[in-house]
Amino acid sequence: MHRSTPEKPLPRSGKPYPDDESHRRRGPEAPEDRGSAGKDAALILDAHFAKTSAFPSELADAFHDVYIPISQDAHIVAAAERADRERVRRTGRWLVRYGTDRCSVTVGLAMLAAVGTADDIPLIRTIGLLSDLFGPLAAHAFESRTGGVEDLLWLAERVTGWGRFYVVDALCTLDDPTVRSWLLRRACDGDFLNGYFAGKVATVARLHEALADLETDAEMVDHVGRLLGFMTDCDGMGLTLARYPHSGVVLETHALHVGSLGPTLERYFTIAVLTQHLTVKSPEAAGCTAAQQGALRAAYLEVLDREEWTRTAREGLAVDDRRMRWLADNRAPELRLRAFPDRGPDTGE
Repeated sequence: MHRSTPEKPLPRSGKPYPDDESHRRRGPEAPEDRGSAGKDAALILDAHFAKTSAFPSELADAFHDVYIPISQDAHIVAAAERADRERVRRTGRWLVRYGTDRCSVTVGLAMLAAVGTADDIPLIRTIGLLSDLFGPLAAHAFESRTGGVEDLLWLAERVTGWGRFYVVDALCTLDDPTVRSWLLRRACDGDFLNGYFAGKVATVARLHEALADLETDAEMVDHVGRLLGFMTDCDGMGLTLARYPHSGVVLETHALHVGSLGPTLERYFTIAVLTQHLTVKSPEAAGCTAAQQGALRAAYLEVLDREEWTRTAREGLAVDDRRMRWLADNRAPELRLRAFPDRGPDTGE
């Protein structure tokens, strides 16, 4: 699958997995004490490595009936560090490369994340593409490794959904100029789950200090719009515009520069979402003053109602683009746009 789309996420994040049938029933429950999550797996590893003649293949189905955490676990790490490192690496590599049960593959990856070497990077990259399951450990393996930034960014460009959440979360822990540049331009891919980290990205990447770049960087303008759009509607998930201390100045700078770009369906939708938020919510909900709110709404509406932007939106609606369809059918009645017929107020039955 990776060979067919080497620069993109796997179709459907690699699903269905080969072992789906054996995992249809509910697996072992996580212990109430999350600190003990990997204890059972660690005991199995201790017993295995105590037998000097044991083969890696003997662990192929050994973990199916115990709870296996998908993130780094202190008990599994300790078990890996207690045993002979080279033997642990051989075992981890075998499980990741040949394992047919996700539980054993996860333990194998956890061992490589703990004691692996540079030779394991290609294998960790590849299994990390199945990111819903293996993203957390792959991200940790690269995050904790000297020189792992390049590998984390490689993986970040090729995962979506929960996998992207795990990898972006790891990138947010790194103080690196290359990472900061990527976070400012590439972190959000449009998935709903971006709401969990959009505000964190804006904060960690010090977006408010990089606003001068918007004058010449169309990619960053688009991404900042995406960040702001998610921050309008991520209450309970992540940092909202209302709680982001730089909302006002970031919105003003975005509004100043987005109109200098040509219209696209994504840009139209992003600006419409921001305009709706500024129209139906209080200034406090947008993190700005009442004066800023009015000026921002007017600036965004002026762009949306330009002839070429209106034509782009109508052409998108004509081919049933889902974003334009949503605006046509579900936008707030107060949001009046040239591209779409006015909507009357919703009435209950």
